[in-house]
Amino acid sequence: MIDSTETIEEFLARHASDVEEAIRSAAAAEIMPRWRRLAAHEVDQKAGPHDLVTDADRKAELYLTEALGALLPGSAVVGEEAVHANPASYEAIRGDAPVWIVDPVDGTRQFVRGEPAFCTLVALAQGGTLLASWTYSAARDRLATAQRGKGAYLDGERLFAGVPEPGRDLRVATSHPDYTTDEQKRALLGLRTEGVAPRACGSAGLEYLAIARGESDAVAFSWEAAWDHAAGLLLVEEAGGAHLTRTGEPFRITGGNDLPFTAARDAATARRVAALLASGA
Repeated sequence: MIDSTETIEEFLARHASDVEEAIRSAAAAEIMPRWRRLAAHEVDQKAGPHDLVTDADRKAELYLTEALGALLPGSAVVGEEAVHANPASYEAIRGDAPVWIVDPVDGTRQFVRGEPAFCTLVALAQGGTLLASWTYSAARDRLATAQRGKGAYLDGERLFAGVPEPGRDLRVATSHPDYTTDEQKRALLGLRTEGVAPRACGSAGLEYLAIARGESDAVAFSWEAAWDHAAGLLLVEEAGGAHLTRTGEPFRITGGNDLPFTAARDAATARRVAALLASGA
């Protein structure tokens, strides 16, 4: 628990392991017991057939909201399911208080299908600046972490995104067409060019992890929801990567970005993808 004189950096030095434990415990209590065991009544649609929510999402988010709020009194929690119920709660990201940004099950479609490619995402931000992040792949029991200025790690091993291999097509994960406007579709068409190999994305959190590990070169996403991006953006940054909107500005978790945007293994690749997105618009 933070005291009135403790900085966020000091809080993280003392309590990062407690955050990790809360995330693992939420997954163990509410997510993994339901993986490959979901009943039909435990799965609902939100905006449509590609926008699913399960009891695992709801209950894991409630677990994390209580645990993270107790660790850092005075902080806010912005979770995907709470915002769906009360959109006004998203405004906490733009406030001055520390805010936990939570996606309890990122990759819900994969989770519902019984696939392992889902994760839990948690980020800590203040004043629009990302300070720390956690990406937990519960099915594989792998945890990626990052703190601003202190690097990115996977299970304790330092991550370095590196640079794309010269002469090989850029591997770019892109938004599903169901989540793009006509204008964004035109922008994404800019990636249909020689030297780029676009493909549909899976779990956003795991796509960011793939970039931080140097297994993928970039993403091009067309939506702003901070719970999908906050943890991964800091992970990529701390692994040496960069992110840009198609107008050449860094992505802001507070919103108002010119979409689509990209995150990439290095600044040069981010500039290249952003330029292609701008050319396709």
